[in-house]
Amino acid sequence: MMVLVTYDVSFANEDGKKRLRHLANVCLDYGIRVQYSVFECEINSAQWLVFKEKLLSIYDSDVDSLRFYKLGKNWKNKVEHHGAKVALDIFRDNLIL
Repeated sequence: MMVLVTYDVSFANEDGKKRLRHLANVCLDYGIRVQYSVFECEINSAQWLVFKEKLLSIYDSDVDSLRFYKLGKNWKNKVEHHGAKVALDIFRDNLIL
């Protein structure tokens, strides 16, 4: 299934930058960054449970926000991309690492 993850982290205290980096790194373990705080993650149900729990353990619910959009298996029919950034499909396109 495809899950779109977005977050907004407060920098009201010094821990904000650390939480932001930690959230981004966990998201990069499961998907690709499509905008600064937006990640597309194609994962299965078991991965989703672990991934979600990791994110929920990092953010501060008093000052930060996390949003999850479950787009399902037919997500490609639900997503349109317009604009300057090239929309790579890392799940289909060849990548050289």
